[in-house]
Amino acid sequence: MNSDILICGVGGQGTVLASKLIAAAAMEEGNVVHSAETIGMAQRGGSVTSHVRIGSSASSPLIPYGGADLLLAFEPSEAVRNLKYLKKGGRVIVNSTPVRPSTEPEGYDEKDILSYLEKKTGCIIVDGAKECEAFGSAKFFNIMVLGIAVGSGALPIESESMINEIEKRVPKKFTEINNEAFKKGFEIGELSHENK
Repeated sequence: MNSDILICGVGGQGTVLASKLIAAAAMEEGNVVHSAETIGMAQRGGSVTSHVRIGSSASSPLIPYGGADLLLAFEPSEAVRNLKYLKKGGRVIVNSTPVRPSTEPEGYDEKDILSYLEKKTGCIIVDGAKECEAFGSAKFFNIMVLGIAVGSGALPIESESMINEIEKRVPKKFTEINNEAFKKGFEIGELSHENK
């Protein structure tokens, strides 16, 4: 299997954990994996990008422009900023909930951004804040989006492998709720796949 996944968001959204879970699950299934993070101003709510390359065809941990099979965007404007990495026919899963930058308190119109993404990519748009209400925090979107990616078929990893890695790498007191978030995401992914 060869698959290049770019994960993007802002500091504090859990993008790095999501990339580590993907990489670990892919290795557990016997794949060669390369990964790298570009963190920048993560602690101040700045951009965070993680590259995960699964398979022996990758000679570098960084995905070239136009090379990503899948873009997991935890924030709408970060999805647009990183579209240059997506290959033609690649898939996008994006959280519709914006994270307002502190430098721009008025923010931006996420509806325009989401409309643009739909026209360009036919992406799966998920209201992360709403879907995570049942779990008490939008911070569970990082695990939920992995379920969406697996359930939709966009991420070629078995759900059992991902759940095993969640159980190994997430603090024990949060394991059960993270498993529930993954399962909820898997259901959303399956529905989006059926409705294509």
